[in-house]
Amino acid sequence: MIWRRSVFSVVYSKTPKGIEYLLLKRKKHWIGWEFTKGKIEKFETKRMAARRETKEETGLKVLRMKNFGLKGKYKYNHELKDRPGVVGQTYQLFAAEVQKGRVKLDPKEHNGHKWVSFKQAIRMLKWPNQKKCLKIVNSWLEKH
Repeated sequence: MIWRRSVFSVVYSKTPKGIEYLLLKRKKHWIGWEFTKGKIEKFETKRMAARRETKEETGLKVLRMKNFGLKGKYKYNHELKDRPGVVGQTYQLFAAEVQKGRVKLDPKEHNGHKWVSFKQAIRMLKWPNQKKCLKIVNSWLEKH
């Protein structure tokens, strides 16, 4: 079984209204809300991949990157045509602080975005691993 090595990056911004999270509307492979995520390239560290994926998928400059060390994995519901033989993804959790600004989506993967509160984000996210990651990041942000 082949697992795709990847990172999750919970993107947030500190605003006068409080912490706001950036969720992206996925259109490739499935439809729904998610964080930035992506494959770790052969030449990259996990931190480098998280920073690159955040920039590629949002166009926003990363001010601060936090590695939570949390690792997980999930299986795909079916084989993806562009990933033959790959059964799912492993991931490591990061959080990326950005300055809220104009989001530039990668049109191949996403067709919308929203800045939302923690409560809104928890309701919008579909997968249990996403909700778990958001709770971890939010708990850390509340303490710092």
